[in-house]
Amino acid sequence: MYDVPFRHQQALDPSGLPTISTTLRAIEKAVEDCRNAGVDPDSDPAVVLLARHMAVVSTNRRPRAVLRQACNRRLEDLTRFPTLLALAIRGVEYDAGAKARFHLDATAAMAALAEVLELAAGTFEVVSIQGGRDESGQVLLAAEKIAVTVAIGRRHEGREVSYRAVNEGAATPNRFAPMAELLRPRRLATRLRRDLPDAFAPVASLPIPIAA
Repeated sequence: MYDVPFRHQQALDPSGLPTISTTLRAIEKAVEDCRNAGVDPDSDPAVVLLARHMAVVSTNRRPRAVLRQACNRRLEDLTRFPTLLALAIRGVEYDAGAKARFHLDATAAMAALAEVLELAAGTFEVVSIQGGRDESGQVLLAAEKIAVTVAIGRRHEGREVSYRAVNEGAATPNRFAPMAELLRPRRLATRLRRDLPDAFAPVASLPIPIAA
């Protein structure tokens, strides 16, 4: 274990930390230094002083209630305009963080679709296929009689969701739907049942022979 003086120097003279971003980075580095030194960062005087400096550099002096209202409004906006839709518009090529978020949210959306379609556990799987750095990759919902895929990027614009019936292992041609449909799983499920009726047709039961 070892300790260094830098965080104490920054805490005593934080003039080089004029913004929230620079102060946050200094706090993160100070916490890392504490761990290397075996010091509890919650009680380290340098870390505490740097944390207090965060309040000094914040230029937003609005009351707490006003800030909470602004956060709530932003949450409402994000609910109306989900991350998947935003990512479909901006793309995720060469952005590892955005790509990871796309795969996370798309996997959750496919799981929600499977639930609405009443696919029994063990009869389907949701697969994340990463692809290269220059593409989004895709997330696939694969079941016995249907396959639904979502991918984003310029060549998928307006038709991010593709779906098809699977007949005895043979795939039929793809049909397409926009990302907004995946975000409304009941609506997409209705489309799938309408466009792929054979995939959702009930299995006819065999007659039970009656002994003479």
